[in-house]
Amino acid sequence: MNSPKSWILCCFFNFLIACLFGLLMRFMHLFPINFLNYSFLLHAHSHVAMLGWVYLIIYFLVVHFFIPKEKSQKPIYNRLFWLTEFSVIGMMVAFPIQGYALFSIVFSTLHIVLSYIFCRLVWKDCSSEKAPAQRLLQVSILFMVLSTCGVWCLGPAVSTLGKQSAFYQIAIQFFLHFQFNGWFILAVLALFLKQFQNKIDKLKFKKFYNAVIISVILTLAFPVRWFVENNILNYINALGVLIQLGAFIYFYKMLKPEIKHFKNTLDKTAKIVYGLALCSLILKVGIQLLTIIPNLAEVSHQIRNFVIGFIHLTMLGIITGFLFGILLQNKFLPVTSFVLKIGLVSFAFGYITTEVVLFLQGIYFYFGYGLIQSYYEIIFGLSIFLVFGLMMILISLLKTKKQELTT
Repeated sequence: MNSPKSWILCCFFNFLIACLFGLLMRFMHLFPINFLNYSFLLHAHSHVAMLGWVYLIIYFLVVHFFIPKEKSQKPIYNRLFWLTEFSVIGMMVAFPIQGYALFSIVFSTLHIVLSYIFCRLVWKDCSSEKAPAQRLLQVSILFMVLSTCGVWCLGPAVSTLGKQSAFYQIAIQFFLHFQFNGWFILAVLALFLKQFQNKIDKLKFKKFYNAVIISVILTLAFPVRWFVENNILNYINALGVLIQLGAFIYFYKMLKPEIKHFKNTLDKTAKIVYGLALCSLILKVGIQLLTIIPNLAEVSHQIRNFVIGFIHLTMLGIITGFLFGILLQNKFLPVTSFVLKIGLVSFAFGYITTEVVLFLQGIYFYFGYGLIQSYYEIIFGLSIFLVFGLMMILISLLKTKKQELTT
């Protein structure tokens, strides 16, 4: 593996760019910029956040924790990382300029092909032990490969039925569902379980493992029902979210005997960050339970604030929260840096307050109260804390010598 610092810096750079795209979109609600296309920026924001931040930081952590050192030192991992970053930079430039067109499609397709190579490498080089964390990682990788089937369906969907067709929309939701709920969340939880150093009750893990896989598959019915009117899909989703609740009850029971010892290994900052991630996970499970109620299931899709709030809850709260916790716990971030702490506090404040405002505005729309006074000014102002926080984290990393980070 190349220097961990260069990989981590690269991931945080991507995250900052994605955040700046998001801030720019919120700025455009206040002051429209004629030469910028909002939907093109949205594509850039989402692709760089998912593929430049989450995918690549998971890549780094998987190589570090799951690949034996003698194999992780092979040049292929370093070359593959930077080739993947090249595809991300391509999307970073192409999407804001042209949206979904030739160059952005070429770079996003390249990313998928490179991700297949990564999957093959991890599957081949992973240690042969069947520990809980490794089993969860392997199933997350399968979900990642499965999610890309949705992308390959987009071309035929556009050429035969058009972008407004249910087939096209379902293909997009198929990709997003299995990326977020299958690949990202399960990979992050696998990395989290790895921090318990195989001290997990295997029987309780098996129950969690089976239940969470079933729930991920069944809850696909929820986004599909937005485009296909069939009551059976409501029942499938209801079963899926109930099984998901059971899965995370087993998750808690599985970790409960080790929690006290685990907390003792963490500093105060890591405890708070992990706590925020776990609270976000509980909130996500709770919100999904509410979708069992037909009326709430309908408005959750129709009111855009709820959609954005839920995506950010998953992306910033759960996925990024756990990733930050793992990076802090393993000293991949300079934990003693005052600048880092300012960055983390600012980022957490920006995340919590923007979520509150997004969901509050959604509730206002639901009850017919209209727009909150100065909503766009408020959400833009609070989003600055996210960008400022990431800038501070990047500065703290740049000021840290290579030797001071875990190698």
